[in-house]
Amino acid sequence: MQLLLIRHALPELAEATVGRADPSLTAEGRAQAERLPAALAPYRISALHSSPQKRAVETAAPVAAALNLPVTEHPGLVEYDFEDSHYIPFHEAAARNPEAYARIKAGFLPESVDADAFRARVFGALADIAAAGDHDDTAAVFCHGGVVNIVAQELLGLERPMTFPVEYTSISRVLISRNGNKRLASVNETGHVRDMLRV
Repeated sequence: MQLLLIRHALPELAEATVGRADPSLTAEGRAQAERLPAALAPYRISALHSSPQKRAVETAAPVAAALNLPVTEHPGLVEYDFEDSHYIPFHEAAARNPEAYARIKAGFLPESVDADAFRARVFGALADIAAAGDHDDTAAVFCHGGVVNIVAQELLGLERPMTFPVEYTSISRVLISRNGNKRLASVNETGHVRDMLRV
């Protein structure tokens, strides 16, 4: 089985007055997401899965429309900041929260995150997705930068959990063999949005 881990497109800056921040995509983010059907056309995708956070669900929408497939939401795919009352797009974090930005750039999750629990939650969701499909299936999984990085850390045996600068709408491929072994085939494919990335 092949899982295409797709980071969500560019979301809005958000701060909730009550409860969790759950931002939608910006106009730029929607334009990024609209490029995904063409980028994913070479794959024979049989199922769509998503984090329930708006930025992931909205990124999945153009692909769902193009393939006429439903999107199954998985709470286990939510980002490590799911409970936070604010969301700062990463390109704005250096100015708005320099300490958190520096920690992530150094390859570490925020100190408040239980990395083991996060890893277990993510891999539990991926196991459920794999169990719902057949060996020859390809499933698109719309998720978050931290989710992609925690998968990469586990499968590559990396010391730090935030090694890769996973871009908006990038595609990372995980191959799962019949015996359940997982292999990371690619990380952060961005050719479809290279002209839209913030540097």
